[in-house]
Amino acid sequence: MQARYRLAPLLVLMLGLAQAADRHVPTIDELLQLKSLSGGTQISPDGRYVAYAISQADFKQDAFVTSIWLADTRDGTSRQLTQGTKSAHGPQWSPDGRYLAFLSNRAEDKEQLFAIRPDGGEAVQLSKSETSLRAFAWSPDGKAIAYTANEAPSQASKDRKAHFADYEVVRKETQPAQLWTLETAEALNAPQAGKQRTHNPRLSIEGFSWSPDGRQIAFSGAASPEPRHLATSDIYRLVLADNSVEPVVRQPGPDQNPQWSPDGQQIVFVSAMGQTDFFALNLRLAVVPAEGGMAPRSISNAFDENPSLIAWKADGVYFNALQRTASHLFRADPANGRIARVTAPDSLMASSFSLTPDGKRIAFAAPSPTSLSEVFVSDAASFAPKAVTQLTEQTRDFLMASRELVRWKSQDGTEIEGVLIKPADFDAGKKYPLLTIIHGGPTGIDRPTLLDTRYYPADLFAARGALLLKVNYRGSAGYGEKFRRLNERNLGVGDAWDVVSGVDHLVAQGLVDKHRVASMGWSQGGFISAFLGTATQRFVAVSMGAGISDWATYYYNTDIPQFTRNYLGATPVQDPAVYARTSPFGYMKQARTPTLIQHGELDKRVPIANAYQLRQALEDQDVPVEMIVYKGFGHGITKPKSARAQMQHNLDWFAHWIFKDPLPDFAAPSVPKAKKD
Repeated sequence: MQARYRLAPLLVLMLGLAQAADRHVPTIDELLQLKSLSGGTQISPDGRYVAYAISQADFKQDAFVTSIWLADTRDGTSRQLTQGTKSAHGPQWSPDGRYLAFLSNRAEDKEQLFAIRPDGGEAVQLSKSETSLRAFAWSPDGKAIAYTANEAPSQASKDRKAHFADYEVVRKETQPAQLWTLETAEALNAPQAGKQRTHNPRLSIEGFSWSPDGRQIAFSGAASPEPRHLATSDIYRLVLADNSVEPVVRQPGPDQNPQWSPDGQQIVFVSAMGQTDFFALNLRLAVVPAEGGMAPRSISNAFDENPSLIAWKADGVYFNALQRTASHLFRADPANGRIARVTAPDSLMASSFSLTPDGKRIAFAAPSPTSLSEVFVSDAASFAPKAVTQLTEQTRDFLMASRELVRWKSQDGTEIEGVLIKPADFDAGKKYPLLTIIHGGPTGIDRPTLLDTRYYPADLFAARGALLLKVNYRGSAGYGEKFRRLNERNLGVGDAWDVVSGVDHLVAQGLVDKHRVASMGWSQGGFISAFLGTATQRFVAVSMGAGISDWATYYYNTDIPQFTRNYLGATPVQDPAVYARTSPFGYMKQARTPTLIQHGELDKRVPIANAYQLRQALEDQDVPVEMIVYKGFGHGITKPKSARAQMQHNLDWFAHWIFKDPLPDFAAPSVPKAKKD
């Protein structure tokens, strides 16, 4: 009897080894072709179904195609609702649950509004707009749909283009989004042009919501859609009977995403509460009478993070927010500001929430260290989530790294947290090369989630025998306002402290070979990697993706110059010293680190001048440097083939400098025949 019980653990071990032997390290193409959640969840009014969007790479047409799926909350079955090679996204239920509306360019090049029944059939085009729709919302009774879109080009604009060809006068020709409505019954019979409700060329409409009685629409509007006008958004109220627009909140700093109280008497919105230098500050949930006339009242002063407003239900205001690397659903009492957390456990990383109209059922998405992001449903009163998707099944044959949270003290004593990624066969007695992966933002965050499928394929590096450290450096979201403000006038410098101290922490534990450490990152992460490569001698190689090389160059070229003024406290003319101290370019004379530069050709957020400047300066210093420009892209790489190239370039670069493979020739790579299509 005892012998039989002793065999059980051995049998389990043997089965586990056999399963591991059948697994393989995923390829770049396999990572890109994984089906992944895209956008939020949408629970049906009766709570029976959840609509969600799935994105997957289509290499044949070189696009990430998004389709809408439907999960039955009773039995957990899912089915694809939209088909075809064109993406469909942003599903929203009609109030009676008979239709799902969504946006797609399936009928023409412009995004239009479509509706499909949840039991299937062909989608019906509802809108016939001359410009792409941006966002939409059903009226409470379902008889109308409001949407935002640009006005059609004027005849004068068309004549100018025909005579002079196309050009743009900078900061004088941005197209503001206006608000439109269409009648649902008519649109279900034939696409409708919609009725334009606003006509203000100096007011670009952003988030909006219908009043409970369907007679008004609250919206936030900014001076223009340009990012430089983020701080100009205020709250307005549109009266549909006469299309009059009345201001509700007008104050400095951004005020956004208004939502009505259930009785229609008040409006809650996300606000900087009059602060114009808001990038690192906590935003608030603020309440104001729907008629305006009173100063906004914050109901979230005691909450030390940024709230993402979801809805105002009978029992309170619901919002989503980070708590370190976790994220949860919260409910605020609009009368006294008391906040209760709805979801559990503490480590849950939930987002993309939706609630039924009565607030009793919720849907959300959540990943974990061992699972992809899945869709869950639960009662709100007694939180007990049930998964209704099985996307993680796609990875069952993959040999993947493990993920865990680690903490250490930075140079100035600040506690820093990061994600340590270990090879599947990790040996605590062995010293590994270390690759740091730095997130963007700076108010981004890295979390211990499966699986890295874009930009920097951590599992493929781990399979080569490396540890990876993702650093939530000062300024990262999730750790409160004080932590986010630690890199004001200290960009790069303090960030470097946090990364280097993390490396030292792992070296002190005997896990890392300090002579084989490298860094990579995109956007702000690219800037920090470039800073580490010039301001320190600790790294054998770095990769800068869409990063800043000189804050002055960035300031004068970016579409969001106020970001730099906010963090550095001045312009380059007013305080050139702080710009030099916080820029990789300021340390160029001591630069020795081999650097790979990756950049989108049309990047407006971090213009490509930063990349060319760093490349030439490193070449002048006789530092090994390669620069790759991805044609046709802005700040992100949004097509599968270029994503494949960008990931492969990083793999090849660090394979040489860390693992001593031959130096890659990026101009003449080895291309498998099957990949030439």
